[in-house]
Amino acid sequence: MPLVRVTNFAVSLDGFGSGEPQSLEAPFGHAGMKLHEWRFATWQAGAPNGVDALFGRQYDVGFGAEIMGANKFGPPGWQDDPGWRGWWGEDPPFHTPTYVLTHRPHDSLEMEGGTTFHFIDASPTEALALAQEAAGDLDVRIGGGASTVRAFVAAGLVDHLHVAVVPVVLARGSRLWDGLEALEDTFDIEAVSSPSGVTHLSMTRKPAS
Repeated sequence: MPLVRVTNFAVSLDGFGSGEPQSLEAPFGHAGMKLHEWRFATWQAGAPNGVDALFGRQYDVGFGAEIMGANKFGPPGWQDDPGWRGWWGEDPPFHTPTYVLTHRPHDSLEMEGGTTFHFIDASPTEALALAQEAAGDLDVRIGGGASTVRAFVAAGLVDHLHVAVVPVVLARGSRLWDGLEALEDTFDIEAVSSPSGVTHLSMTRKPAS
């Protein structure tokens, strides 16, 4: 049965998935690239084939659609720029139908490599229904940012959640865990530590009793 999953979502020790303020020059705010350096390191020639690399390779395996928040697609105000086509150039890394949650939907953007961005004003449940129809027998990825992941987890829609806890403290930004008290009652949680200092949390929804 297809699943709803979050993969390789990085947060700081204090639970922030990005810093602030986000802008065209600083997509992750004051956090810069600190939350993602562990993944970049696994892409280098001769990088060790360790824990980080094993988790990193699962980022895009088995997915037929993605859902992301407006702030992942672009900086504040991108809706006012008719030429904005996302951060990733003409061949984004998603290669699937990708649903962007925004209060200002507009026509879809068909990109190279199989990615088509659909801009929708929808609740998590409504967005997931669209994405699951597009994904068919494959899984749906909830791609972020933190508020989007949090909304789907709070709505009980996520089956598996992989969070990479990075050893930095941001103190401000967009926090993942707010309002998700007692998450351990809903998910079985395993932790694997990497020599890089990153702790990989794998959370799998418990079977309904």
